[in-house]
This record gives sequence, structure tokens and C-alpha cells, in this order.
Amino acid sequence: MTTPLSGIAKERGIKNFLVSYTDLFGHQRAKLVPARAIDKMAKEGAGFAGFATWLDMTPAMPDLFAVPDPESLIQLPWKPEVAWLAADLYMEGKPVDQAPRNTLKRLTARAKELGYEMRAGVECEFFLLTPDGGAISDASDKQSKSCYDQQALMRRYDVISEISAAMEGLGWNPYQSDHEDANGQFEMNWEYDEALKTADRHSFFKYLVKSLAEKHGLRATFMPKPFLNLTGSGCHSHVSLWRGEENAFEDENGELGVSELGYRFLGGLMEHADALCALTNPAVNSYKRLSAPRTLSGATWSPSSITYTGNNRTHMIRIPDSGRFEFRLADGAANPYLLQSAVLVAGLDGVKSNRHPGARSDFDMYAEPHKVNGAKKLPQNLLDALRLFENSKVIREGLGDSFVDSYAKLKHQEWQEYTRHLSDWERDNSMDC
Repeated sequence: MTTPLSGIAKERGIKNFLVSYTDLFGHQRAKLVPARAIDKMAKEGAGFAGFATWLDMTPAMPDLFAVPDPESLIQLPWKPEVAWLAADLYMEGKPVDQAPRNTLKRLTARAKELGYEMRAGVECEFFLLTPDGGAISDASDKQSKSCYDQQALMRRYDVISEISAAMEGLGWNPYQSDHEDANGQFEMNWEYDEALKTADRHSFFKYLVKSLAEKHGLRATFMPKPFLNLTGSGCHSHVSLWRGEENAFEDENGELGVSELGYRFLGGLMEHADALCALTNPAVNSYKRLSAPRTLSGATWSPSSITYTGNNRTHMIRIPDSGRFEFRLADGAANPYLLQSAVLVAGLDGVKSNRHPGARSDFDMYAEPHKVNGAKKLPQNLLDALRLFENSKVIREGLGDSFVDSYAKLKHQEWQEYTRHLSDWERDNSMDC
């Protein structure tokens, strides 16, 4: 983008820019910058106090500067006088190692050095709730098998269609929206792209959905498991590796149409999936979705073990057709940048180390889990995931000690805060000890 941002503002009627970054916990932080000041911000960055957000910093540290990426510009469809810009974080002129977008950019650059570009698409599931978040917003949405429910989908037509039209106007090429497995739950899909672009769009999508839900008097949540009896919200990622315009995962002679390189990449994900959970399933609540008991619909649609398969949704990874696979581990709480970073760091290690995932499992994992021989189980809680994450040599080498230490430190603090919480279950079961 060669035209200065101020020039773009004049052409498009933009009055203000949201210079935005995503912190380690996936929260978007921003400053509203008038169009007349945006060129200076594009050069120097907008200043923040890093300690005030979820970054491993102290109040004594220098200013944090968010330098916007002009290529990420998105004009808000519902408020076109404002444009959103994803930003990279710098401190004293140097990139901040722990910043999620910086981390993904380092990994995509490393992949490029090897001759590869990872492309990904995400399936974002979310609930539409009452404004207080206490219940689903549609009291008539009661079916035990509510997936693809036409009536429930059309009762939320106004908000879903507005979100879809916004993506269409932005050139994302949305191609379907549906009512998902849980009551009050929806999924919207748009075309896959290069990993960083997908992460930027994923980040903005969450903001888009929440904003338009509020406009319609609703509350949207990407919380992994807001209701124990209903299916949780996943964030499946469809993955392929490319050399220029050639899909390096595609091989018409390969098993299920996937190349040897693709299976090595998949093998890396299988090898490191348990440690990756700290990134793909980053909330205490995430582990209410993984290994959950059967829900109202009859299935959780989430994995419990590290297995892969063909076109079968009961395993952690499935190969629905040639040239790609679907990584079904992540949930709605996943940081958009760290989800793609997790996939890339594990997959590249699989390629480098010549890992193979072994024989695929084609049985129904939910009905016949006893057929799994020696498959590793996924972590049962965030603490177990964090311990695996911070002790992984491959993750440390790929993401960097600075990132791993900072992320683990803040997440351990979150776990400790959770353990200091006294629940009703504890009172009910321990009062008479």
C-alpha cells in the first residue's frame, strides 16, 4: 500500500483509525487516532503502557508502541467513518518478542525461508446470548438436535445476514452460515488465505460479531463452554502448505490425496498437540469442552485423544479431502495469532524431523474409544497443558524463550487466581466433611 493512510482516509471518508493489537490473552487493545494524525502514528506507532494489558511487563518499563500495518486496513462496515488497523508492537525501536502478531510473523518468515507459505481457514463458532450473558437469546431454540435448524437460523437472520454482508463487502468471500450443534450457537465461514491474513481477519471477525450482536440488543461470546449441557464452541483450522501457487500437501497418488510432506506436517501436530493446548485451548474453561461428557445433542464434537482420521469428525484431526486437513483441537478462546503460530511451529518441526503420524483411525472415536491403542490423551486442565508447553524444547525453539516464559507466567497467574475461587460444588460436597 503506497498511498499514505491520510490519503486513503480522504478518499474513503475515514475520520478515525483504531490502531489495534491483540495481547497474550487474546484481548484487543486500541487507540482511536484522528485521520489527520495517522501518518505520524504509522511511522512512530501509538503509545501504550504494556503493563496495563495482558503482556508480561511492569509499570517501570518504557512505552510500548503499536505500529499499524497498512495492509491490514479494514473500514468498519457498520461505522465506515472508522477504520481498523492491526498493529505490531515495538519497545525502544525493537520488536516485542512476546507480542502474538510479531510471533506469527517470525514463524511465517521462517517458513518462507524454507520455501513454504501456510494457508489456513478457520471455522468460528459462537453463541448469541441475552445481554447479561445468562442464557441463549432465543427462548424458542429448544431442540435436542438443533444443528442446522432452519427456523432458529432464520429467527436470527437480521444479525447473521448483516455479519455475512459485512464480510462480503470486505472481500472475504463468505460462503455459508449455519445454526450449530448447541442451542443458540452459530458458525460462519469465509475463504481461506495466508496465515497472517487469516489471523488478522479472525481477530477482526470476533470484534465484528460482538459489535453487530450488541447493535441488535444481543451479546455474542466465543467462550469455549458457556453451558455444561450444550456443545462447546470450537475453532477448527483447515491447513495447507504451499510452494508458490502449488499446494505442497496435495498428491493424487498419496493416501487420501495427501503428500508425504503433508503427513510429516500432520505428524508434527500429533507429536506436540498436548503441549500446544496451552495456546489452542488457553482458558480454564477450555477443558470443560475437551473430554466433556455427552451433551444434549448426543455428542460433544470435541476430541479427547491425539488421533487422526479420514472424513470422520470424531478425531482430533480429519482429512476431509485431498490437499488439506482439519485441526479440530482449538476452541473459541484461542488467540487468532497464536492458533496459527501453534500449527506452524509444530508442523514445521514435523517436516524437519521427518515425523509420521502413524496409521489413521477410521472408527467412531466417541462410540469405540477402546479401539485406540497407545494414543496420548489431551490434558485435563490448563495447568497440565502449561507444564507441557513450557517444557517443550520444540516449542521453545520455535516460539522463543521470551515468548514462552512470558505467556506461561501470565497463564500460571490466571490458574492460581482460579484455584483461589470457591465454587458451589465445593460447598455442596465438602460442607459436611
